[in-house]
Amino acid sequence: MLTVDNLHTYYGESHILHDISLHVKKGSVSVLLGRNGMGKTTTLHTIMGLVAPKEGKVLFEGNELQSKPSYQISRAGIGLVPQGRRIFSNLTVKENLLTTYKPVENGWDIESIFSMFPRLKERQKSMGGNLSGGEQQMLSIGRALMTNPRLLLLDEPSEGLSPLIVSDVIKIIKELKKNGMSMLIVEQNLSMASELADYVYILSKGAVAFEGETEAFSRDVKQKYLSVT
Repeated sequence: MLTVDNLHTYYGESHILHDISLHVKKGSVSVLLGRNGMGKTTTLHTIMGLVAPKEGKVLFEGNELQSKPSYQISRAGIGLVPQGRRIFSNLTVKENLLTTYKPVENGWDIESIFSMFPRLKERQKSMGGNLSGGEQQMLSIGRALMTNPRLLLLDEPSEGLSPLIVSDVIKIIKELKKNGMSMLIVEQNLSMASELADYVYILSKGAVAFEGETEAFSRDVKQKYLSVT
């Protein structure tokens, strides 16, 4: 479904991504791990068209995206749940959801979002800035789903959340996968990553240092690349 082929991305003169290649198969969850500053978010931003690569290709369902602006990539079927939520604090929950709505037959709409996230239905008239961190994360995921994507990119969905809320986010992601959603997730929570991932990539200094199915994600690999003891 998604193929990232030999990406090189820069911020100014700084070479951030070095020959990055990865795949996401239809209906699967791939997780991108790595210490801070290793290029994980830049990878998602490059896929999404927020940063233009100097070399390499991004292919989605066979179509090249690397030269397209982000709004066209969204229309092509890729949704982004950004790091830090980035909801509109001065809009209500319902207004936040409607800002990104792209109608699709039998797709996500306001009612199906409220069905998956009952708490958002309860808070639909509340301003985004008045929500808890967990509610904001649910809203951020819901807002991305309202674009009716076929591939969902999630950047640190557990960041800053309590263990109880992280458990809720895991359940949401599992439900999305059960319904056929393909996902690429950037995550620091190793337990969460191990529970969700079909395939794991580890970035080190802007390059893929390890890739493999979850079963190959061993203790030695974690110790070597992620400082897990």
